[in-house]
Amino acid sequence: MLLLGIDLGSSSIKASVIDGESGKYLASAFYPKDEMKFIAKKTGWAEQDPETWWTNLKLSIADCNSQLGTKCSKIGAIGISYQMHGLVTLDKNYKVLRPSIIWCDDRAIAYGEKAFNGLGKDFCLSHLLNSPGNFTATKLAWVKENEPEVFAKIHKIMLPGDYFALRLTGEPLTTYSGLSEGIFWDFLENGISGKLMDFFGFSSEVLATAVPSFSLQGKLLKSVASELGLPESIPVSYRAGDQPNNALSLNVLEPGEVAATAGTSGVIYGVTDQKKHEPLSRVNTFLHVNHTQADPRLGVLLCISGTGILNSWLRRNTGNNLTYNEMNDLAEKVSPGSDGLCILPFGNGAERMLGNRNTGARILGLNFSTHTNAHMFRAAQEGIVFSIRYGLDIMNEAGIIPSVIRAGAANMFQSRIFRETLSCMTNTEIHLYNTDGSIGAARGAGIGCGYYNSVKEAFTGLKTVGVTAPDKSKTSAYNEAYSTWINYLKAV
Repeated sequence: MLLLGIDLGSSSIKASVIDGESGKYLASAFYPKDEMKFIAKKTGWAEQDPETWWTNLKLSIADCNSQLGTKCSKIGAIGISYQMHGLVTLDKNYKVLRPSIIWCDDRAIAYGEKAFNGLGKDFCLSHLLNSPGNFTATKLAWVKENEPEVFAKIHKIMLPGDYFALRLTGEPLTTYSGLSEGIFWDFLENGISGKLMDFFGFSSEVLATAVPSFSLQGKLLKSVASELGLPESIPVSYRAGDQPNNALSLNVLEPGEVAATAGTSGVIYGVTDQKKHEPLSRVNTFLHVNHTQADPRLGVLLCISGTGILNSWLRRNTGNNLTYNEMNDLAEKVSPGSDGLCILPFGNGAERMLGNRNTGARILGLNFSTHTNAHMFRAAQEGIVFSIRYGLDIMNEAGIIPSVIRAGAANMFQSRIFRETLSCMTNTEIHLYNTDGSIGAARGAGIGCGYYNSVKEAFTGLKTVGVTAPDKSKTSAYNEAYSTWINYLKAV
């Protein structure tokens, strides 16, 4: 059997097909080739049209089918990974009512603060394990107050991956993990938080029925199968937010294991079996994909919104059409610490680990006589890693102390400077694997449909493709640069 994984990102939609038996990937494609655009009618807003997602999904699957030829008829299950915390609003005919308010949109922060104060800090942190923050629930609260005519028409709300599954199968479902990432889940009561729903004035009917992340979640509709060139009635058998799914793709499922990613945003995601919270709610806790009441598995997530998006901004605006590899080559010519140039990479909206502040990005210590684009490229990568180190110190307080950091050989982890800086700043080995979100979603589909006899069997073909260890000769220079960076951050 072949397994199809779909990764609905904020930059592109990627599809990959793997051979279930060997775990080898056979086809992969992503669209658009340039990054998907955000709709930003006001500063701090970020929306996307779900129809744009669907268009790019069709292009990605058509490309995979072309690579596979007649083998595409052997695809037997579909898994979905998606950008977390988004809000898709649907009417009674399951038509989209407004563009999706996506994860990095920060208009709902004030609604989260109002709920945090109204429900009480003790309740939020002990029951929700988070402040309500800027998640799906508070985005819906914004719609309720500011677009009452839209709110009145809402029949169901969905996360982006739920919407994709609905389009594929016609089944309006969500997952338990998804409810927790939307901040609808009460961890002590093991169910939807009635107090939060009442506080915002939401009916429970607006939420889709929840199913496990690994489960049969509907079958591909005949009309959609024809549209996508896929076999009719194959099951959608897995879905998860991009960060829990990234952890799955790296076989990070047990307490103490840690996964990382550095795409548009940067994330450290650690698994625990303890229902703990960080006192200032600067990191977030959600149900992991393999959570059960009998065997709890929770994911503690640190997110830095301004990560790869900083690197792409530099490429567009100062890179003179250089490729990322060429930018990395230039950065290699600059010593650790970038000769005093520092960048705070917080230019993609409010940052949870900074108390939901939107400080904006900062370029500091710039010297017109000595600094070049090469310094800028290196300082950007160092600034991103310094942000991750700052957040990891917070995670350490919450009990997440990585002995190894696992990541896919993709995005910024392809940069030697990025890996070296992270390894030196955390005194931890970085292990890279031959996987990504779409491949992880494909493996998840195989688990969910019962193709694999065990979870362990699903990771046949997952291999380490590189290890970066701390370079002791450079650690001192990085630590000195980090001290300077921290002082700049404290001054903001």
